[in-house]
Amino acid sequence: MNLRVCLVTAGIALASLLSAACASMTSAPDVPDLDGTAWVLSALPGRTLVEGATATLRFENGRASGTDGCNRYATSFTADGGKLAFGEAGAATMMACAPEVMEQARAFTSGLGAASRYRIAAGQLQLLGADGAVVASFAPQSLSLASTAWRVTGYNNGRQAVVSVLAGTELSMAFAADGRVSGSAGCNNFMGTYTVSGSALKLGPAATTRKLCAQPGVMEQEQQFLKALEAVATIRQEGDRAELRSADGALAVSLRKDAAQ
Repeated sequence: MNLRVCLVTAGIALASLLSAACASMTSAPDVPDLDGTAWVLSALPGRTLVEGATATLRFENGRASGTDGCNRYATSFTADGGKLAFGEAGAATMMACAPEVMEQARAFTSGLGAASRYRIAAGQLQLLGADGAVVASFAPQSLSLASTAWRVTGYNNGRQAVVSVLAGTELSMAFAADGRVSGSAGCNNFMGTYTVSGSALKLGPAATTRKLCAQPGVMEQEQQFLKALEAVATIRQEGDRAELRSADGALAVSLRKDAAQ
């Protein structure tokens, strides 16, 4: 075999190898890293999701956590090359909810347990069972605070207790895109500034209107709520819920996104 034939043969072989490599890369499934991502349940096979029972899934440093629509949960996970496995059921709250919510929560938990692979399709996270069937689908969780409005569901009263909002009153927070935060403290309106970077959240001093309200406990609630805002250091969003916590991890304010959003 002469030199020219050898070179031609080598060229053909190299071209074949490159072609095979490109074909392999093209056909590889879209399986980005899950760590650091957050999702909201969008579909369970054969079920219509219960309105207001938002289930979530967040992946952080080998831990999977969220809410099943009724209770919070946390467990471990491993993900590699599209393979996915969740650990044994870990920490969880034990609140009872409406029967249809509990049934959906069980189906959601069952879907997590049955997952053995995952993929991203049309921007959705799909968990797949051993037979390749989709066991649960998730939409990306938006973590942006800008242009969002929330209703306060609880606040720290300064005595190491998180209490509910007084009946007949409303506490609220709205985060504008220009870095301003405003809302109702139950009697007076307040306004201030905020800065957010990842999970870190800092609220500037709040200015309030000067109205006096006669309903028992309202003014005390207002003072405690505004004081709780001063301690906020982090935010964690999950679906339509958010938790504002102090630097030591204590819950300062719990929020639920306005239904209109």
